[in-house]
Amino acid sequence: MGHRAAPGRRGAGAEVRTLLAFLAAGPAYPADAADRRSVRIAGLVLPLRALIAIVVVTLVVLFDYTRAFIPGDVQALGRAPEAMRFQSLERLLLFGALPLLIVVWGFRDRPSHYGVRLGDWRVGLPLALVGCVAMTPVVAALLGMPDFRAYYAVAPAPLAERVLTNVLDLAPAEFLFRGFLMFSLLRAIGPLGIVVAQLPFVFAHLGKPEIELFSTLFGGSVYGWLDWRTGSILWSALAHVYIVTLVVSLATG
Repeated sequence: MGHRAAPGRRGAGAEVRTLLAFLAAGPAYPADAADRRSVRIAGLVLPLRALIAIVVVTLVVLFDYTRAFIPGDVQALGRAPEAMRFQSLERLLLFGALPLLIVVWGFRDRPSHYGVRLGDWRVGLPLALVGCVAMTPVVAALLGMPDFRAYYAVAPAPLAERVLTNVLDLAPAEFLFRGFLMFSLLRAIGPLGIVVAQLPFVFAHLGKPEIELFSTLFGGSVYGWLDWRTGSILWSALAHVYIVTLVVSLATG
């Protein structure tokens, strides 16, 4: 006769399956009439909102990469706290204010339609906390690599100032890539939009240590899944700010 699984073990397996099914039960993002509005260009019929989001994000990433709006004397400071704060303010405008204006005044839509809301916090908060805990030893291990430590060993700054700079920098970035772009794509092409939205996010990391650059597609997809599951960019933004603050704090001692 076959061996029966112990009741406790069978119950634990069922609980795990139930939990996984619950986590995979993300909300639907149906397109409304405005999302379905299209434009014909040279015979191509394209969803207008998704098209605008892709063009805007591409241009914004290019402007940010070329540092077109950062004065030369600020660029000369390298990664000094003053230069990082200026860059965070630039991104607050380019990554945050600009797409937000397009959503409100161009799309005539609500920011909450693009992840600017609390969302399913009962899922988002614990998953963000678990992710932060899991990433802490990974960050510590990465800082054993000389090139990784050298890149993030910037001039020291008070922790509160460092956190504020990262919030001004990374929260708008989360809105640009996984709010404005990803939620527009979700309503145009479905879940594939989660993956597509990570491409400009990866390109925005050009110039950073190679191990970080190549891991960004996976990490960005995790952030994208979290935002899809919760309907909010808040939880990925919190995790992103924590991880970058931890990296810089450990690298600078």
